[in-house]
Amino acid sequence: MSSHRVDGRKLSRKQGPRLALYKALTVSVLRYERVQTTEAKAKEIRGRVERMITLAKRGDLAARRTVVSEFPNEPLVVTKLFDVIAPKYADRTSGYTRLVHIGQRKGDAAEIVQIELV
Repeated sequence: MSSHRVDGRKLSRKQGPRLALYKALTVSVLRYERVQTTEAKAKEIRGRVERMITLAKRGDLAARRTVVSEFPNEPLVVTKLFDVIAPKYADRTSGYTRLVHIGQRKGDAAEIVQIELV
């Protein structure tokens, strides 16, 4: 089987747990504005975080409903996204996140990075 034109990482997980991990990490980045994780996970969620911020910058009802459908159990995160984070990036078209290399994890030497909002 060819791996051409196949996007994304599997991270040694089946689809359900992998998507749950992405959602949880995305919520954490939006809630705490910085999270330490492996480089592969950070690179995977970077686009998701940026997409949510871009949606929140639109600020209309449809955008809010889209974000709420993505994070139905996180009303505080949705409110923060629309009221605090989105206005901060009003003059910026993209590039809301930054990856800062921290070092290697002691157990398996995985590259650890901090993903943070700029």
